[in-house]
Amino acid sequence: MSLSLQSSPSSFLSSSLPKLRLGFANGCSSSSLLFKFNASFPAIRASSGFSSSLDTGLRTELDAVSTFSEIVPDTVIFDDFEKFPPTAATVSSSLLLGILSLPDTIFRNAVDMALADSTCSRLDNPELRLSCFFNKALVNVGGDLAKLVPGRVSTEVDARRAYDTHGIIRRVHDLLKLYNEIDVPPERLLFKIPSTWQGIEASRLLESEGIQTHLTFVYSFAQAAAAAQAGASVIQIFVGRVRDWARNHSGDPEIEAAIQRGEDPGLGLVTKAYNYIHKYGHKSKLMAAAIRNKQDLFSFLGVDYVIAPLKILQSLKESITAPDEKYSYVRRLSPQSAANHNFTAEELTKWDQLSLASAMGPASMQLLAAGLEGYVNQANRVEELLDKIWPPPNV
Repeated sequence: MSLSLQSSPSSFLSSSLPKLRLGFANGCSSSSLLFKFNASFPAIRASSGFSSSLDTGLRTELDAVSTFSEIVPDTVIFDDFEKFPPTAATVSSSLLLGILSLPDTIFRNAVDMALADSTCSRLDNPELRLSCFFNKALVNVGGDLAKLVPGRVSTEVDARRAYDTHGIIRRVHDLLKLYNEIDVPPERLLFKIPSTWQGIEASRLLESEGIQTHLTFVYSFAQAAAAAQAGASVIQIFVGRVRDWARNHSGDPEIEAAIQRGEDPGLGLVTKAYNYIHKYGHKSKLMAAAIRNKQDLFSFLGVDYVIAPLKILQSLKESITAPDEKYSYVRRLSPQSAANHNFTAEELTKWDQLSLASAMGPASMQLLAAGLEGYVNQANRVEELLDKIWPPPNV
């Protein structure tokens, strides 16, 4: 599997490297590397030599939209690092599956070193031993990534603990201790946690310790608001998945209300969550993921982070903005516009487990369950593969 790189280290762009496909946190590809945001993330710009617009003084659409939101590559290929240089990364069970399935990858040594760890090897209980190897592999790969990207490295927290607040916290503490042993400081790290109530509560407690969290699988306003109240550093909404559910199902009050207002339910959720976060002074940053086209991106310019697929980035980069440009680049989301948004008393509640469960409709419940199932299956598969190859030949 592969890595996120800045464009400057040309040695990593050698044609001798395998051309591997890397993805962001969609949880659907066993060989995807997840690239992520960074609090000081520089906006992506069109690279020199690619478009004549830089010579004529005209801007590309990518340049234009990057002035409003931080644009993050969803998928890149080694050959595209110079054009779309990612600045941060996520290490996950999905990434480990990719590494284990491709033994000649640059991260394979990190996994082999995890399997050679004497502390893990001495554990008699097979389940504890595999869990130890899993944690070591995540951290070893995360440590390698931290040397290659200027931004933060996010580490997936075992989804099998998604409904166990203290289990999540223990796992994060274990991972943090391992990162400390290889000198990766806490400020370079985020911990990616599913947005169950127990995950949100774990985020609140971890953030109170100064540990940065990234809450994922957010499909409803109630989840987003509860995550913001918990103080999560980053909240991730999957725009396209909400829209896809709405196209194929019915009976979700939140989605039906959005449609009655003439809104796309995914875009509407991003807008509402952004306005809530910024109107009420929450520290969270909002990330929009699973966007399907350029118009999605144009519809919520101003959101903190946008995860854009490579094909959209390529299209933006190849399109030149001019006086007769097709799209008008207007900031749709801003703290000023958020201040004018009106929320109901029910939406301004202090969220707890009961109110969250009552507010989450079938869309968010089903999408959350599907996401968790995918993550759990990937984690189980990683442990199966680790068990098959342990001990490594040189141990």
